[in-house]
Amino acid sequence: MNSRLNRRRFLQGATASATALGLGELPFLPQLSQLAAADLALPRNAVSFRPEIEPLVRLLEDTPREEVINTFAHQIKQGTSYREVLSALLLAGIRNIQPRPVGFKFHAVLVVNSAHQASMKSPSNERWLPIFWALDYFKSSQSRDIQEGDWTLSKVDESAVPPADKARSAFQTAMDNWDVDATDVATAGLARSCGAAEILDVFARYGCRDYRDIGHKAIYVANSWRTLQSIGWEHSEPVLRSLAYALLAHGGKNPSTSDYGADRAGRVNSTRLNNFRSGWQRGRRDSAATL
Repeated sequence: MNSRLNRRRFLQGATASATALGLGELPFLPQLSQLAAADLALPRNAVSFRPEIEPLVRLLEDTPREEVINTFAHQIKQGTSYREVLSALLLAGIRNIQPRPVGFKFHAVLVVNSAHQASMKSPSNERWLPIFWALDYFKSSQSRDIQEGDWTLSKVDESAVPPADKARSAFQTAMDNWDVDATDVATAGLARSCGAAEILDVFARYGCRDYRDIGHKAIYVANSWRTLQSIGWEHSEPVLRSLAYALLAHGGKNPSTSDYGADRAGRVNSTRLNNFRSGWQRGRRDSAATL
């Protein structure tokens, strides 16, 4: 989390800023409306999102941190929905923040579902506050990413995306070989051809095969899945591509041809899967066995 941001002071300030929901025009809005077309162009190789959400993501990316709360308060006043803001928040982080290591500045992505959960548990008049905090946190992480090289999620190499009937096997082969480029295009094929439950099953296994980044890989699998259930599976492809890239982080030689301690437990567990009886998921609940 951002140690420089005192949460209590932020919430106090955000409470005051939230009154912008009932105010008229904000002084910086005319400047936002006068952006030239060239200013709206994405980097040539950057991934683009669905047309209904891309403008809101761009607004979040381009708005200065000190203006982001009032800007989005105004958007909400004008009719932008909670789901749209949550979607833009996740996707802006996916495009702008490198998921390696899976932590540090990337917590801006990992906490989106947590902010959503906090909003649902909050009193009705305070439910926007966790989202406003997450918007501000994204701007902090975006700034740090720029300082560290300005990573951006690129477009997919469409010519290399495997056909639907081969997408899952191509993904598993690429992940087993820790092949970044092959995994990226296979992930796109997987997202376009397989259902959400099937994709979660595949990603969950790879999220737990090693515990580099102290388990944050598994956390990213869980939280990306949970957030997609809230914003809609139509946004899954770029999220899954970022997730796959994160899961392939290792910081050394190719683990498929090396023997790192971080991978040994996962290899042992993969062999144990063969010992699971057929239909084990269709058993009965047994509190004594759980205890």
